[in-house]
Amino acid sequence: MRFRDRRQAGQELAARLLEWAGSGDLTGVTVLALPRGGVPVGAEIARALKVPLDVLVVRKIGVPGAPEVGIGAIAGDDPPVFDRIGLEAMHLSEDKLGPDVARERTELHRRERVYRGGRPAVDVRGHSVVLVDDGLATGVTARAALRHLRRRDPQRLTLATPVCSPATAAALRGEADDIICLHQPKRLRSVGEWYADFHQVSDEEVLQALRELHPTV
Repeated sequence: MRFRDRRQAGQELAARLLEWAGSGDLTGVTVLALPRGGVPVGAEIARALKVPLDVLVVRKIGVPGAPEVGIGAIAGDDPPVFDRIGLEAMHLSEDKLGPDVARERTELHRRERVYRGGRPAVDVRGHSVVLVDDGLATGVTARAALRHLRRRDPQRLTLATPVCSPATAAALRGEADDIICLHQPKRLRSVGEWYADFHQVSDEEVLQALRELHPTV
């Protein structure tokens, strides 16, 4: 089974989250999506839960020569989070990846300026946060995002995604209070294979979702 697009995936994930929430009070819940791909998914969840949407910009650190393969990630000005086993297997070191980290940090700050326009990051202290992405393969970007948020003392931290590998879900259980994933295929070669339409989300799509679902944009 594949999702038609990220919007359908978000609607199905929203339905699961509503079941999970039950009759609980959703006051104080904030949906944070990982741009760009997580935003269309998160937008559907925010609509269904009738709560605000914002973004948490995280940048993947790719393997030299194969940037699509994530070996680490950064969130905000936090230190990089690396896949230590992957580093060792590929004979890489943090020092060797320093220029890649610096480049991605620059792009992270650029995107924060584009998406926020000077608006400060949402204060999650004491709030319930639902962190959303369009899928998790290695999970390194989600790990960086969860650790970044945990430092900010949310009341509850939930990771929600349409598809993820079982190993990744298991590895992240210590980082989130809850993990909600619709599909956990035994073999997940890429997130894109689970979508009929997996186009690259544009900055304008992200901004449009924020204009609609964030009251101060």
